[in-house]
Amino acid sequence: MTTNVEIQRKLNGFEPRPYQLPILKALDSGFKRVLAILPRRAGKDITALNYVIRRMYEDPGVYYYIFPTYSQAKKVIWDSITNDGKRILDYFPSELIVQKNSQEMKIRMKTRNGQESLFQLIGSDNYDSLVGTNPKGCVFSEYALQDPMAYQFLRPILTANGGWALFISTPRGKNHLWALTQIAERSPDWFYLKLTVEDTEHIPLEEIQKEKAEGLMSEDMIQQEYFTSFTMGVEGSYYAKYIEQAKREHRIGDVPWENGFKVHTAWDIGVRDSTTIIFFQNIGQTIRIIDCYENSKHGLEHYAQIIHNKPYVYGVHIAPHDIAVREWGSGMTRIEKAKELGIKFATAGQIEISDGIEAVRSLFSKLWIDENKCKLLVKALENYRQEFDSKKKVYKSHPLHDWSSHWADAMRYLAVSLPKTRDSLSKEELEKRYQKAMYGNSGNLPPMFREENYIRGIL
Repeated sequence: MTTNVEIQRKLNGFEPRPYQLPILKALDSGFKRVLAILPRRAGKDITALNYVIRRMYEDPGVYYYIFPTYSQAKKVIWDSITNDGKRILDYFPSELIVQKNSQEMKIRMKTRNGQESLFQLIGSDNYDSLVGTNPKGCVFSEYALQDPMAYQFLRPILTANGGWALFISTPRGKNHLWALTQIAERSPDWFYLKLTVEDTEHIPLEEIQKEKAEGLMSEDMIQQEYFTSFTMGVEGSYYAKYIEQAKREHRIGDVPWENGFKVHTAWDIGVRDSTTIIFFQNIGQTIRIIDCYENSKHGLEHYAQIIHNKPYVYGVHIAPHDIAVREWGSGMTRIEKAKELGIKFATAGQIEISDGIEAVRSLFSKLWIDENKCKLLVKALENYRQEFDSKKKVYKSHPLHDWSSHWADAMRYLAVSLPKTRDSLSKEELEKRYQKAMYGNSGNLPPMFREENYIRGIL
């Protein structure tokens, strides 16, 4: 018969490196939110997984280990083998495993007092599957690449039940991970740790320089992956530098709705995943993105209600070119169903993705984006990037499909369909409507807002 001493010995079989100890001590000392930014190959997941196993034994409950995608979770944990040939799942003491479900990547494990804990690997791209759950602890691995809505969904649950969350990642530009570091650094409720390869010394600097010399890694990638730099942007990103420029020029901030002008929408319509809607106005030489919406697993009726509940007067609703052939489940095409619900779609032109990406890049100098209402859009555009071929060590010619893709697709449809949203009014009539929207009928127009400035696109 297996003794508790033997079980405890196996649970303590993992020996953390010195730089990993602060993470474990912070969690053991009562911190409910821990953020650790560590360089590549620093053993982040091995450390986090062993902590979860120990907590499962001590405290019965549900524990989630979250990766950006389901397939990544399977590759990194479920099917992975360590450098010494040990399966990562073997860290779970076999004597404690009650049930293992490979299809759902679940493990039921006995606890110290004879109860059970549940461990499950999931992808943040399917966070809706967590509806009705009550986890006691969550690990967010490679959080910089995750759909940030996963944590937003779980945060109130963890707050209500006193659960904990551990975030481990390397940087990917100044995205939602960067925003989280700003919170963690200032809040006494968070434990924050950021280390570089010079702190961990787990890889010789000579080896890193060799990778650079052999063309295996760029200097930007080295700074990001080994020196945990947030300033390099997202490697392979299509729009990160354009977003950074827009922020420097204060074109991402408070962008009010001008109620004297129509609001247009650009949609990416998901079949089994997210539907995203971008609300924008085409005024003079500027494109003002004033609002956004995202949801999943709803019929068109839901999105029509969202549209109609907004106070906007609408112009053109832009949808993907294939909306006319897809069914929503009622036997009619989506474009027919939308018309019944009061939404008359115009279809975006069918062009190559690369051409659409270039159209968005060309549009950025004219873009103004509301920072509060469009946070997810901004984060998605920062993260939208080329898929990386890990075997050939090169970026592929097409985008990676992840949580950011839906927003990026809607943005492409917006960019290529702008001619359909332009007002056919004369410059004089356009200026008159703008003045009325801004200042009513008073006619007291400050000099800085005179027609020539507006028409030139300065405003």
